[in-house]
Amino acid sequence: MPEQVHVRGSVSIPESELSWRFSRSSGPGGQHVNTSATAAELSFDVANSPSLPEPLKSRALERLSTRLVRGVLTIRAEEYRSQQRNRDAARTRLATLLAEATAPPPKRRIPKKIPRGINERRLENKKRRSSIKRQRTTRWD
Repeated sequence: MPEQVHVRGSVSIPESELSWRFSRSSGPGGQHVNTSATAAELSFDVANSPSLPEPLKSRALERLSTRLVRGVLTIRAEEYRSQQRNRDAARTRLATLLAEATAPPPKRRIPKKIPRGINERRLENKKRRSSIKRQRTTRWD
């Protein structure tokens, strides 16, 4: 079992900052689903985490604001029948979510002026197509 969840670069979250809850999974599964707690619920306190640097923490809080409840991010994994596989899936989802949320903003696109030659060719093609279509409509009396 990994001791830390890698986020990005040298930033990792130790296992001690994660809290787990287990419950019964929903859906089909026969008798096994009624007796074992295989669904894993992972909670991570983004707002009070000492392992996230302040700029990454503020970026994550802003981008994950719709998923956070009082600064805590909760991920539920119940797609596997084994508790361990659900734990691994939740850990992986947490790592990807935090990596995307703490990514630096993309570079702004600087709009460029369209070169005159391209615009003139486009207008020439339009005129050519227009004259071709106009010639098709002439009547043969």
